[in-house]
Amino acid sequence: MLDTVTTVNRQWHLARRPEGVFSEADFVLREAEVPETLADGELLIRLVYLSMDPTNRVWTREKYTYMDPVPVDGVMRGIAMGEVVRSRNADFPEGAVVTGVLGWEDYAVSDGTGLSIVQPQEGVPLPAHFALFGHIGIPAHVGLTEIGKLKAGETLVVSAAAGAVGSLTVQIGKILGARVVAIAGSDEKCRYLKETLGADATINYKRGPIGEAMAAACPDGIDVYFDNVGGEMLEAALDLINMHARIVMCGAISIYNSDCDVPGPRNLFNLLFKRARIEGFVCFDYAADPALWMRVHEDIARWHREGRLTYRLDIVEGLENTPAAVARLFTGANQGKQLVRVADEPVAA
Repeated sequence: MLDTVTTVNRQWHLARRPEGVFSEADFVLREAEVPETLADGELLIRLVYLSMDPTNRVWTREKYTYMDPVPVDGVMRGIAMGEVVRSRNADFPEGAVVTGVLGWEDYAVSDGTGLSIVQPQEGVPLPAHFALFGHIGIPAHVGLTEIGKLKAGETLVVSAAAGAVGSLTVQIGKILGARVVAIAGSDEKCRYLKETLGADATINYKRGPIGEAMAAACPDGIDVYFDNVGGEMLEAALDLINMHARIVMCGAISIYNSDCDVPGPRNLFNLLFKRARIEGFVCFDYAADPALWMRVHEDIARWHREGRLTYRLDIVEGLENTPAAVARLFTGANQGKQLVRVADEPVAA
């Protein structure tokens, strides 16, 4: 593996705290040397794919969230997949493909903390692991089964339903026997959700007041609301919740770009009247449970083999285009799971 490593490592650094939607001016591309030696326990990873996620924006905020913020002038953090090209860690041999929280760069040095080895799956190309498993599959599965406690016959509403997590949530909801209402931001996405993913009803939130559209699509109310958006959409859902409803708070992409405190929904008291529950979660908490991780992985792999779970990939070529790629998440330009291809896949992958 030694002869596959160049001496130059391109790295995207955070140039400033972003204001609003990401722009390329928020980052600066620099070059550093690839380390020639590793300490005991370390490994050198040649990055192949970067996952673009709404949480990238959260990590650039000055306030602590569930992780320390990326420091200004530091290498931008990202969930990545790559090939181990040098190793002094017996758990991660050279040639293994690993995934975890690394950086926006060509090469990353890690001590192995938080990394996992990607296990090949029949019929699943390497980049599709980011669309089915790990930090995408866990929130969709756990959000519905462990937090939402979704039951057959209930009404499930999913916001940002055409995104990576949302599209899996829609399909798992159908697998579990729910009536699924999917919300997205274009007619094309709504057609995909209905015709390909099997949603019972769809809402293009850009076509009119979301509260009216949601009420029309949910004549029997909402039992489980899987929230990826927050803000006005969460408020509209709260108006429609049934007795003992569950709100699964996976994300709040509508407010990530705001640099000031955003008022919460004005109708939280409906939780009291309906004896309902709202719970937020971070997938990394559940990924720390090996038994749960394996169960989720096995369910998703089986459903995919059976043709009941599909995905879409939106791949931007080149590390140099990473800032433009991540901005697509916040404009709705992406079609499915947004990735950046940093380098060619390993020959054996």
